[in-house]
Formats: sequence, structure tokens, C-alpha cells
Amino acid sequence: MSLSMYQASVPVFVRQLKALSTLLAKGEAFAAEQGIAPADLIDARLAPDMHPLARQVQIASDSAKGVGRLAEAEVPSFPDTETSFAELQARIANTIAFIEGLPADAFEGSETRTVVLKAGGRELSFTGETFLLHVALPNFLFHVTTAYAILRHKGVALSKMDYLGGM
Repeated sequence: MSLSMYQASVPVFVRQLKALSTLLAKGEAFAAEQGIAPADLIDARLAPDMHPLARQVQIASDSAKGVGRLAEAEVPSFPDTETSFAELQARIANTIAFIEGLPADAFEGSETRTVVLKAGGRELSFTGETFLLHVALPNFLFHVTTAYAILRHKGVALSKMDYLGGM
């Protein structure tokens, strides 16, 4: 049996979103232990021209939700208004609920299905396979990794196993 588009997407997104939730929980605990304002972490960035932690989580969420395009589902839009750890955790939970609700059979044939994205005033067209493997997953993993790096940079004790979500 070959690997399905569902297997290559939904479980990967769910696992890393749960790991991202753990990273944020450790960041929140660190802020409380150190007596620093949670906003000092939520607004932190690796470089002046990079997005802060909150935006990294929002983009990771959006990338994960985008898998709904493969299942021809209406992808929900979440406003990018989160300013607290609780709000970021709620966004992750809502994202997980959405993608876990996508039926596996809706992904059948999605490797050749056309996926159109609007970006920077342009429309970009991909096959489902190209969208998943060359756009959605790399973008998602970049932003989860960057969230990890921001928290580590600010002193949160995280390990590779935290990022991987346990083995």
C-alpha cells in the first residue's frame, strides 16, 4: 500500500501543532518562573526583519489549515489578533480540530487536484502533491522551527524532543 496524501499531511500537521503547543506552554511557564511579562516572549523575534513569535504561530496555523484545500474543504479564516499564550493555544486547538475533522477519503486523488493560492496579488497554481510537499509542509515547518528558535533564544529550556513532539 502506498502512502496517501492524507497520511502525508494530517498526522504530520497535528503532531507538530501539538509540539508547538508544548513549546508555548514551556514558554509561558518560563515567563512565570522568571517573572517576565509574557509579551516579552510573544513579541520576541530573532532579527528585526523577522516576524515575532505570535506571528510565527499564526502562519504555522494558516499553513496547517491549508491542507483543507487538498480535501476540497472550506478553509476557515482566523483573525490574527492573538496577544497571549492562551489565545495562541486556542488558535492551535482550533487548527487541530479543523484538520482532524477532514475525512481521509476526501484526500483521494488530491495529488493531482489543482490548488490555487493567492499571494502578493498573484494567483499561484499547483498540483496537490506539489502544494503539500513543496509549499505547505516546508512553510509550516519553517514557522514552527522559528517559534522554537525564538523561545530558545529567549532562554526557554527546550530540547529537540520538545520540537519533535516525543518519539
